[in-house]
Amino acid sequence: MKDYGISLKRQGHIAIITLDRPAKLNAFDQYMWDCLDKVVAELKQSLPRVIVLTGAGDKAFCAGFDVNPENPLLTPLISAAEIHDKEPAYDLIRRVRTSTDSLVSLPVPIIAAINGLAYGGGAEIASRCDLRVMDPQAVICFSEVRLGLMPDHGGVVGLTHLVGASRASDLILTARKVDAEEAFQLGLTNRISAPGKALEEALSLALSIAQNGPRAVRHALSVIRKTGDLTTQEALELETQEAVALIASGECIHGVAAFLTRQKANFSEPS
Repeated sequence: MKDYGISLKRQGHIAIITLDRPAKLNAFDQYMWDCLDKVVAELKQSLPRVIVLTGAGDKAFCAGFDVNPENPLLTPLISAAEIHDKEPAYDLIRRVRTSTDSLVSLPVPIIAAINGLAYGGGAEIASRCDLRVMDPQAVICFSEVRLGLMPDHGGVVGLTHLVGASRASDLILTARKVDAEEAFQLGLTNRISAPGKALEEALSLALSIAQNGPRAVRHALSVIRKTGDLTTQEALELETQEAVALIASGECIHGVAAFLTRQKANFSEPS
């Protein structure tokens, strides 16, 4: 039985995922990826309204991919690199991408509470979340090129969508460290928390989202996530389709009625 992993707990309509391997700065080895798959499978069975992702301890959100020799995912990669064999690299990238994609494609907002350093794959996962709250002492670094690697959890695409090609080039190709203030200026984080309060403030943000119509949030989020890959006209058509489906769901009946009577809307869960 491992003494680390990934935990999932629910707080009302909010699910909190904690990367719990503080001795290794919450870095991912094979077991951590397996744990993430189990957590995502559980969330799919009963979706919350919002997900908050954070790291255990006060030092790290996630140090990325564990490159220590005891990580069983590393051995075939090194062997393949020595003989220039591409297939093991494909297999590894498919493995981590499948897990990462499964998490960030869940149809509810995902907030990264960046409580400490987010390096390499940790920075990538954070960039692929919908929102980020960052501790003032936290640092983000797309560090892969220092190791002769590149972001491969979807981080090149995710960061480019988030901050644009020029800024993504700066951060990825230099592998420089970005503090919270610069991250905010770049649009890499949405909010800077009070010291030591990244999770607390991410939960406050999650609660403000969870109080709204869950169908409305999901339909709007679907458009937000897809817009960067569509032409303007395609995005407008998608927005219309999602808005029509939302109205037809009837959720607005409860929202408008509550507004007119100055009461708090009691929205039901999407089926």
